[in-house]
Amino acid sequence: MCAGRSAIWLLALALAVALAVPVSAAERVATFDPAASKISFVLQATAHQVEGTFPVHSGELRWDGETGVASGEIVVGAEGGQTGNDKRDAKMHSEVLESALFPSFTFRVERLEGDVASEGSSTVRLAGTLAIHGGEHSLTVDAEVEAAGGRFDAVASFPVPYVEWGLEDPSVFVLRVAKSVAVTVELAGTLSTAEPATGADG
Repeated sequence: MCAGRSAIWLLALALAVALAVPVSAAERVATFDPAASKISFVLQATAHQVEGTFPVHSGELRWDGETGVASGEIVVGAEGGQTGNDKRDAKMHSEVLESALFPSFTFRVERLEGDVASEGSSTVRLAGTLAIHGGEHSLTVDAEVEAAGGRFDAVASFPVPYVEWGLEDPSVFVLRVAKSVAVTVELAGTLSTAEPATGADG
C-alpha cells in the first residue's frame, strides 16, 4: 500500500475514534444567595392557618446538562424558623422541630431533569434526599426558573408530610392542625459554567 493511501486510512481511523469518544459537557453551576432566598410555609389549622418562614443558609448545585447527573445541596436553618408568634414558635422549636438537636434541613440533589436556559424561563425537576429531624426522605420537586444576565430566580412548591416523617403532631384537643405542611422555596443566585476536569498527564 502506498504511503499516501496509508496516511488517508490512518486519518480516517483517527477521525472515527475521535467521534466515538464522548466529549464531556461543561458543568453548569447554580450558586445560591442566602440573603435573596427564603423558605415559606403554610400549615392549616382549626379555623385559621399558620404562616412562617425559614432562612436559607447556603447552597450550590452542579449538574451535567446532557446526563442530568447533579450534586450539591441547599441548607436551610431550622433554628431560624418563625411564625410571628413567640409562644407558638417556642413550641414549634422545642416540641416539633427539636431545632436544638437538629438545627438545619438539607436537600441533597442527585438529578436535574430539563434544560436551564441561560436567558428566559425554564421548568426543571430536581430529585434527591431531604434530611430533616434526623431522617432522610426521597424528594422530587418541580421548579420554575427565570434567568437573565448570569443570575436566576427559582420557585418550587411541595407538601412535606412532617407527621409521617416522624415529627411531633402539635394538635391538641380543641386545636387541630394538618399533618402535612405546604412549603414554597424561593431561591436566587448566579449561574455559571465550569469546564470538565481534564485527566492527569501521562
